Amino acid sequence: MSPDAVLDSELVAVLDDGSGVAFDRLQSRAGRRGPRRGADFTVHVAVFDVLVVGDTDWRPRPYAERRIELLHLLEDGPATLRAVPTTQDQGQALQWVGALAGVEGLVGKRTDGLYAAGLASGWVKWRERHTTEAVVIGVTGTTPAAQALVLGRPAGGRMRAVGVSLPLTQPVRLAVAPLLHAAGEELRELPGTVGGLPGAAPVRFWPVKPEVVVEIEVDHERLEFGRYRHRPGVRRVRGDLTPERLEEGH
Repeated sequence: MSPDAVLDSELVAVLDDGSGVAFDRLQSRAGRRGPRRGADFTVHVAVFDVLVVGDTDWRPRPYAERRIELLHLLEDGPATLRAVPTTQDQGQALQWVGALAGVEGLVGKRTDGLYAAGLASGWVKWRERHTTEAVVIGVTGTTPAAQALVLGRPAGGRMRAVGVSLPLTQPVRLAVAPLLHAAGEELRELPGTVGGLPGAAPVRFWPVKPEVVVEIEVDHERLEFGRYRHRPGVRRVRGDLTPERLEEGH
């Protein structure tokens, strides 16, 4: 019988057809008892690291040693409880990016590094980035440093909110501000899920006319529940595009 252990891990929804993982499947069942009967995914536990085994604290030990202990712990475990793959070969690591749908990128650790929580961990996360376009439909934030754009995409003849951007850089803010025209004098509100995860606070914003198209950077091209999982970064104004062109699929 395996000893009690504290593991650093994450739940993932693995699609039954082998095409990848789908974060939105987990969100759709958050707070419930797992997949519905006949669902197209299985919940797995992807394990990154080991912190404690029995009475032994493994955090002060190098990652290379923790990895060996982790593989030993999971050796006879169920197929749904597995350590994430690792490699020290850069070429192989890059081949993994994009090979499995739903996987955003890579995490790098020093083999001699100790375990530390939060920003002190020293982990390096590399995400694959994609660019696309969206329409500015509102502005949120009470100070220039916190100012962000509410983003929309035309669909079926109407404009649908798909996300809230990261705070704007000063060059982008100066470029986009003169182009925006107010669409009312009252604040509006969007569900918090548009700008974050389920349970997030509602997003209050000043509406603007949907006239300006911007280029945005996202870490996942596919919308989840009709919005981007993470807040996009705004790269520049696309003065050569109109909202109508986006609906045409350009």
